[in-house]
Amino acid sequence: MKLLTVIVSLAPRYGGPAKSCPELAAALARRGHEVTIYTTNWDGHETLDVPLCSPVSQSGVNIWYFPIQFPRFWAFSYRLGKALHDTIPHFDIVHVYSLYFFHGLATRYFCSRYGTPYVIQPHGSLDPFLYVHHYRRKRVADALYEDKNIRSAAAIIYNSEEEGRIALGPVQEKPSYVVPGGVDLKDYASLPSRGQFRALFPQTQNKKLILFLSRINFKKGLDILIKAFAQTVRKRKDVHLVIAGPDNEGYVQKVRQWCEQEGLLKDVTLTGMLSEPDKLALLADADLFVLPSYTENFGTAVIEAMACGLPVIISNKVNTWREIQAAGAGSVTECNADEVAQSMSYLLEHPLEAKAMGEKGKRLVFDLFQWDQVA
Repeated sequence: MKLLTVIVSLAPRYGGPAKSCPELAAALARRGHEVTIYTTNWDGHETLDVPLCSPVSQSGVNIWYFPIQFPRFWAFSYRLGKALHDTIPHFDIVHVYSLYFFHGLATRYFCSRYGTPYVIQPHGSLDPFLYVHHYRRKRVADALYEDKNIRSAAAIIYNSEEEGRIALGPVQEKPSYVVPGGVDLKDYASLPSRGQFRALFPQTQNKKLILFLSRINFKKGLDILIKAFAQTVRKRKDVHLVIAGPDNEGYVQKVRQWCEQEGLLKDVTLTGMLSEPDKLALLADADLFVLPSYTENFGTAVIEAMACGLPVIISNKVNTWREIQAAGAGSVTECNADEVAQSMSYLLEHPLEAKAMGEKGKRLVFDLFQWDQVA
């Protein structure tokens, strides 16, 4: 089949969808489908340094970047709209990532005009916790076009059963399917030898490393994590927290303030966004992975950590928590600092159980979350 995927941006700062979209597309291409991605060059206040309005071949997929224009918050792009007008009749089906941007409205209009079916993947946009963020803007968008986009879709794709269970709005009336995110296991088959990350950050030497790896923003539960880590440090001095990931909306300043208030500045390292080799070195050196998010549609970083054999601690707002808990592949807590601290202390004090949990995580990724199976 000829498949078109339309996504607002592939900039790494936007987290899971920007990573999973091209990886799923590549897995579909390996199955013999002809896959194209349309996106923009939006990258926060900047733009991506990419060729515009011409195909970039990547892993058997043609990716087209179109210039973003005013209003930027809506990711408007005239050239993207024109490309959809010109080419949608040539595709068998269109896959739309995320809601509340120009690309969704334009895709629905031209798909309806030419009779091409499309599916929508909300990527957590309809989670009640996230829906109140920019609530008025979303209510206006729902009334003007987004509800119609959803009702005109052939189906809805969720990343987990939990996402579909809690989703708001007219999606509940649509046929739906669960298609999880994934990883390419060969990327984690041969990790760097332990000690490489510690060599880059000497303050982590001879410490048990607790890892947070994700965007630094309001929904990730970093306030919970800092309080939980402060409790852990008071019990033992051989721990160090590494917070790795891009700053989102200037939120890293709040994280530094929380660390200062808890007297943790020497016990916490904020690395910013890491290169892929440095990220793998960090995953190889870490002892625990923690993500106490207030909402998490899928949690690609959790799957990456499990693929590396790390025991994981997640909140029950990470939508894959049921699968992880059922497999014994992680410790699941409420969004509560005391519970997170207890889980961290327990796994640090019981390394054999932590190792067994990590092995179960690797098996879970092999069974459910590798791209060739997902495709």
